[in-house]
Amino acid sequence: MSSQRSRQHSGSTRISDDQIIELVSKLRQLVPEIRNRRSDKVSASKVLQETCNYIRSLHREVSDLSERLAQLLTTIDADSAEAGIIRSLLNQ
Repeated sequence: MSSQRSRQHSGSTRISDDQIIELVSKLRQLVPEIRNRRSDKVSASKVLQETCNYIRSLHREVSDLSERLAQLLTTIDADSAEAGIIRSLLNQ
């Protein structure tokens, strides 16, 4: 099969094998768990699995930080500049 073969996605979007390879390569560079490995031999499925794990980890971290900021907000004067900064961070 040709690397130019296209895949149908959601009935309207086509993506070539070359585009998939390029996207997986970009993910390899972005995900620390993969980027920090000594071996370049990581399958596309492993890259996708590690990417999902990394996104879940980031989501948990954001939730934890939001919770910590919300707790901090309850301990300071609501009208202070610090409270305004925390509120703006929580609203982003």
